[in-house]
Amino acid sequence: MTINNASRRNAYDPEMRRQMAEYLDELAEDDDIKVVVLRGEGGVFSTGADMGNAYAWYGPPGEKENGNGKSRRPSQRRRLTVDRKTFQFYHDYMGYPKVTVAEVRGFALGGGFELALMSDISVVASDAIVGMPATRFLGPALGGLHMFFHRLGPMLARRLLLTGDTPRAAELEKYGIFTEVVEDDQVAGRADWWAQKIARMPADGIVIAKEAFRLVEQMQAFQGEEASSYMLHAYGTNLQFDEDEFNFVKTRAEYGTKRAFELRDAHFHVPEP
Repeated sequence: MTINNASRRNAYDPEMRRQMAEYLDELAEDDDIKVVVLRGEGGVFSTGADMGNAYAWYGPPGEKENGNGKSRRPSQRRRLTVDRKTFQFYHDYMGYPKVTVAEVRGFALGGGFELALMSDISVVASDAIVGMPATRFLGPALGGLHMFFHRLGPMLARRLLLTGDTPRAAELEKYGIFTEVVEDDQVAGRADWWAQKIARMPADGIVIAKEAFRLVEQMQAFQGEEASSYMLHAYGTNLQFDEDEFNFVKTRAEYGTKRAFELRDAHFHVPEP
């Protein structure tokens, strides 16, 4: 299955995510399929949720506020409703009954990084840029915190979430968070090789194993995750900003998305001593 929005580095909006979920459901119901390979078009895996329309995720603008012409921010009830549905996609992917193989090249950021970590097998290009840069403008309580701490380990999870760093995969190879880190031109071939190896396994055995893996994770590391993930996201991204703090939504409205990203990177750049 290919994420195909190459002009935006395979970022996805809610409609694309719903379509991805529908395709995954179709594949899940096909008894002849044992493995699903997830890749991105144009040499890029995915830069995650499309930040060009961040508040549009929560529906049409709210009522005008105090006659000043500004739209209300989404209410918490709206945020919780939408975020619950959003996180269901990632919950379903973690518990997917087929083996998932991520073929990661170029960028795996935000939701794309989560999909790479959630996949059973992840083959990642050494020069791929990975991480959660959205924490720099929406706060560290993003994504599945249980999953980050379980898959990355507490120290690396804290580093990536509290700094918004986006290192190359080669820098993280020593942590063993991906199945393989290889040269870019080897990614597709290695992902196919892993898929072929797994496809030799009995289909029912794969399903039982996936359910057993999920049960163990739920018992050892994921207690309460399905409720806390969307709650922390909804609450944690409803931030107030001081004058010397970077407000991405406000900056984007004033300068546009591309310039907002440039100003974000300038704000968070701290030269090493």
